[in-house]
Amino acid sequence: MVFGLFETLTFACLVLLLGFYIVKKVKFFQEFNIPEPVVGGFVVAILLFLAYHFYGVSFEFETTLQTSMMLIFFSSIGLSADFAKLKKGGKPLLVFIGVTGTFIFVQNAFGISIAKLVGLDPSYGLIAGSITLTGGHGTGAAWAEDLTNTFKIDGAMELALACATYGLVMGGLIGGPVAKFLLKKNNITSPEAAKSNKGTPSETFENPFSKRRMNVRNVIETLTMLAICVTVGQFLYENMKGSAFELPNFVWSLLVGVIIRNILAHASSYIVNDHAVDVLGNTGLYLFLTIALMSLQLWHLAGLATQIVIVLILQTAMMVLFVIFVTYRVMGKDYDAIVLSAGHCGFGLGATPTAIANMQAITDRYGPSHKAFLIVPMVGAFFVDIINNVFIKAFVSFLTM
Repeated sequence: MVFGLFETLTFACLVLLLGFYIVKKVKFFQEFNIPEPVVGGFVVAILLFLAYHFYGVSFEFETTLQTSMMLIFFSSIGLSADFAKLKKGGKPLLVFIGVTGTFIFVQNAFGISIAKLVGLDPSYGLIAGSITLTGGHGTGAAWAEDLTNTFKIDGAMELALACATYGLVMGGLIGGPVAKFLLKKNNITSPEAAKSNKGTPSETFENPFSKRRMNVRNVIETLTMLAICVTVGQFLYENMKGSAFELPNFVWSLLVGVIIRNILAHASSYIVNDHAVDVLGNTGLYLFLTIALMSLQLWHLAGLATQIVIVLILQTAMMVLFVIFVTYRVMGKDYDAIVLSAGHCGFGLGATPTAIANMQAITDRYGPSHKAFLIVPMVGAFFVDIINNVFIKAFVSFLTM
């Protein structure tokens, strides 16, 4: 059965609404911050797999919509990147960016090595590395097609999304215990000044309800910028093929977004509506993930489960050790460093929302950390994607030598 553009959009919206309903009703998904499109998409993917297995009925969805939504999402990441915020983050922000980049390199090298040890092609270790763990569902799904074409991997999309889902859950599970271990081992408590200010955050990034109002005009303005990012990014992608600057199309869209945002910020009086960028970008992400997940052909994963699970478990152990012995120590060995470490667990294995949830769980109990809530969202929401894609490109080139 083949679905056209409008049928695919309708089906995706219904699946996404199903995901919202299931997450609302099942506490487990709420506690571990499992995204609605992941829940709805996997449920439907399983149902479609059963239909194929028992009745031989297969479904094909329009891929153009999926690609378009992916490009919209990555463009929104670029439009969210105002480099003026670097001044506010200061040296700790730059240090944490360095720590994040180091971890991404280690995560990929470790994944490739373990994949070889368990008898898998090294490219599978790359999928179970920063592509899906640091990158999450969006980056994993975005790179799946490229990896399929480069390494002839069967079921790369299914594998990428399965690994990303594992990382999302584990990123939320280990953050709290790691922070508690560091607090107890080093006998560290939140500064008294921070305790006295508990419950009265002075920074807007700790007040998510403070958002600029959206209206028709700024939504259209934001859509225009996103459309420009996608159009120019696609032009650059097509013209850079085969050159030293060849990059996936979504990376070009992201970079164009960065340029537009910072030109507007420093050369004009126009203020980008971050709320509109966030809403439209997340809408693109949700639809992209929903279509990607409901299109899964789960039978392609047969025979890979055991080896991949071993790689993922060892990646989790490596994440814990890295945070304890590197992130915590390099970031200052204090309370802020512990909260940052919990956040690193979140987006090092899962996603930025998981990192924020980890930090909130710590600060709700022990007191706020303005430093952590400034640095982690900035690094997790933007810088990590740039660094990650640079390293992914480098490792892909290395494996194809």
